[in-house]
Amino acid sequence: MGPWVGLSTAAAAVLATGGLVGLLGAEAIYGAETAEFADIATAQDVVTLMVLAPLLVVLGRQAAQGSLRARLVWLGCLAFAVYNAVIYSFSIQFGPLFLVWVIGLGLSLVALIGGLCTLELGPVKDRFEAADVSGAAWFLMAVATFFGLLWLAEIVPDLWQGAPSTSAGAWNVPTNPVHVLDLAFFLPAVFVTGGLLLRRQPLGYATAPGQLTWLALTCVPIVLRRLLRQLLPPRVLSRVS
Repeated sequence: MGPWVGLSTAAAAVLATGGLVGLLGAEAIYGAETAEFADIATAQDVVTLMVLAPLLVVLGRQAAQGSLRARLVWLGCLAFAVYNAVIYSFSIQFGPLFLVWVIGLGLSLVALIGGLCTLELGPVKDRFEAADVSGAAWFLMAVATFFGLLWLAEIVPDLWQGAPSTSAGAWNVPTNPVHVLDLAFFLPAVFVTGGLLLRRQPLGYATAPGQLTWLALTCVPIVLRRLLRQLLPPRVLSRVS
């Protein structure tokens, strides 16, 4: 666990630094983005600085001390870090924080892979085998199905009409990175985890807490952005400092 927790802590520091710089210099960092994308990035910076980075440090330390629960949730936080670092690295205009996001992506991705590969499934199975996991299983599968259909409800009509991606146009990017990541990786993983839980497979027990954590964390920037939009005038959110 030691090396992976060390990489996770380093990723937390790098990503928190990027979030702080993004908040203090929003105009310089996100000035070339559309107002919508800049606002989303700013809300995400707040979450990275105030929620994600502290969780990676605290949960990583607890996991290193032998807490299985902390380790499983920590993996979900790392998945969320990878998810957002990919979006930042590929979709935000090339600028001062590019290398910060790329380094954060590399550190969090390697920590996630290492944490998953060294996880022993036996203790996980013993911990959760007697628990009723059917509710969590159906929830994961329903969420994955719902968002998959929601994204396809935009993608398929745009393709049919030969039009650019509607949501990508709002961000001024070629394709919506959320659609790519969700449909190619994360939503299938969430659905498979739900299926494994229903079959009471050890891998389902091992990945479900992380998947639930990732889903919860994805909601936080959305809620924060809506809240700040109620409190701040238009376009101010992307210039919060």
